[in-house]
Amino acid sequence: MDSSTKEHWQRIYETKSPVQLSWTEPIPQKSLEIIRSLGLDASASIIDIGGGDGRLAEFLLGDGFTDITVLDISPKALQKAQDRLGAQSSDVRWIEADMNTFSPKTSYDLWHDRAAFHFLTRADQIARYVEIASFFTKKFLILGTFSAYGPEKCSGLPVTRYDETSIDKVFGKNFEKINCETVDHITPSGKTQSFQFCLFKRRISTAVH
Repeated sequence: MDSSTKEHWQRIYETKSPVQLSWTEPIPQKSLEIIRSLGLDASASIIDIGGGDGRLAEFLLGDGFTDITVLDISPKALQKAQDRLGAQSSDVRWIEADMNTFSPKTSYDLWHDRAAFHFLTRADQIARYVEIASFFTKKFLILGTFSAYGPEKCSGLPVTRYDETSIDKVFGKNFEKINCETVDHITPSGKTQSFQFCLFKRRISTAVH
């Protein structure tokens, strides 16, 4: 991604409220359901890629997790989340970065990404993301992308849609697919978007510790 991509997302978050953004979830139900099923310790390190102004971090805090990182390309998105959390925002690590040039300083027990990875449409972008996620994920990877029945574009940008087979082909070298399911997301405007949620487990631990 280049500077124009950052400007695009910055403009989105500067000009639109959460109810005007199709991916908004008052409660990140499916993500929480999967995370809670893993039985992670409260001290587990969790990163939310493209988490921006999403609410996953605050729900994870409510569940007692103490090592939470949120990454987003838009500083405005991160600021909105911090403002909403208030004093609790100091309990979260916030990183302004492009997910494809992100250089983690540590590895994570859980790598979570809902509605960010599918914006990568070039083979080199996808390969780079997989490389970073594979090297810096110790245990689990959760991906929520548009399914084969989902939109072809989002916020004016093209996306890559996935089914269970194609997402496994992308990540299967370093991750074992545990489960995939198609989930309907109801947007704030009442439309239905089809998502594919997949849980993967790290095959061989080559992650940085």
